[in-house]
Amino acid sequence: MNQATDEYDVVVLGAGPVGENLADRTRAAGLSTVIVERELVGGECSYWACVPSKALLRPVLARAEARHVPGLRQAVGGPLAAADVLAHRDEEVGDWKDDGQISWLESAGIDLVRGHGRLVGPRRVAVTPAVGPDGADASGGEERILTARHAVAVCTGTRAALPDLPGIAEARPWTSREATSSGTVPKRLIIIGGGVVASEMATAWNGLGSRVTVLVRGSGLLGRIEPFAGELVAETLKEAGVEIRTGTSVKGLARPGGAEGPVTVTLESGERLEADEVLFATGRAPHTAELGLETVGLEPGGWLTVDETCRVRDVSDGWLYAAGDVNHKVLLTHQGKYQARIAGAAIGARARGAERLDTGRWGEYATTADEAAVPQVVFTDPEVAAVGLTAEQAEAEGRNIRVVDYDMGHVEGAVLYADGYRGRARMVVDLDRGHPIGVTFVGPGVSELLHSATVAVAGEVPVERLWHAVPSFPTISEVWLRLLETYRG
Repeated sequence: MNQATDEYDVVVLGAGPVGENLADRTRAAGLSTVIVERELVGGECSYWACVPSKALLRPVLARAEARHVPGLRQAVGGPLAAADVLAHRDEEVGDWKDDGQISWLESAGIDLVRGHGRLVGPRRVAVTPAVGPDGADASGGEERILTARHAVAVCTGTRAALPDLPGIAEARPWTSREATSSGTVPKRLIIIGGGVVASEMATAWNGLGSRVTVLVRGSGLLGRIEPFAGELVAETLKEAGVEIRTGTSVKGLARPGGAEGPVTVTLESGERLEADEVLFATGRAPHTAELGLETVGLEPGGWLTVDETCRVRDVSDGWLYAAGDVNHKVLLTHQGKYQARIAGAAIGARARGAERLDTGRWGEYATTADEAAVPQVVFTDPEVAAVGLTAEQAEAEGRNIRVVDYDMGHVEGAVLYADGYRGRARMVVDLDRGHPIGVTFVGPGVSELLHSATVAVAGEVPVERLWHAVPSFPTISEVWLRLLETYRG
């Protein structure tokens, strides 16, 4: 194989949203930057996660809300046009083509090298030629060596983690990729897991016509958020016809009839369940096994530990960075993009010769929000929106807190939003500091409330100052006033 060598200021591995944001920041700092990508430019979020899943969920949630609006519920009584929903999903992901993303890279002055990139020593990345969809070499047969003057950034994300179960390979279960890209609606779907992916996909595919069964090893859904969130989501799913089994473990799978046949799931109890497809939503693993980490003294296949600026620890000279899921700080796209912006700015500052960066709490080059103010929306019915610490997490940290709850169905904006509005809000206040450290909303339409809570938590806004942030009447955001009134007593 021939070999070509190129030199850049920064080499980025992975052209998902994290890699794109980091490259954008280093280019803005005047550094020549190249991105290496072996799949589609735009990454997991654009084609197999955030975008397609929300395209599937939006009509399901819109119909659910419409059914609680007087004068409208009669008009939305029938089933969804699943073919139209799937076609719209395909349009939103560009039919799994990345032409638009490539145009953006070109407009930003970022070079793209297609292929599998791996480290071959400090600041050196070898790129194996990309293989086209027909199996042909798509890059002219040359392996390229990319040398970074200042930094290499690993932004390769994660993959679905499948358990080692008898029969799992032959059963060919769905992961999140198949769940968001399927071109047909399975008549029966078993979902294994109780987190965000499991909850959202149960909502989506049940809404599109599947008979869904959710098998949860733990005691309920959405275990890392306030307990009432998973309870309200489970309640609505059950009302919609979803069967949820908690405290359930799987010990094997079988698909004896091949790809077109049903899947049998055997439980630890010995009971067998049959479905057309089985989705494993049981966690993520880092894309680091084939990155050549061993050539720079790191263990291949594991998570990368980083400092406040996303610089990888235990690598001399500080040239290696890791942003996004791969560093295991927060596995959320928007949080990875936040890390990428900070890491890219830090790379630029250090390239200019800055000896000391402001990496203190909430400093310009510190990813403080990863610990203190992580926002997340779960697009279920009802929606779940949360930021910061739960009450349990705050107590585990030894904080002196007060927990304030409010029934969102009593807010006038919620009453007008939907008949029988069900929801709940919680504010966790650090009494020693005098400001909210966690806020959770559950209810229809609450996702757009989240940024106000994120600003309050990240800005460490004192509760007494929040009294002067007046919510408009009649909106659901008036729940802020009710939380403050409850807090005062």
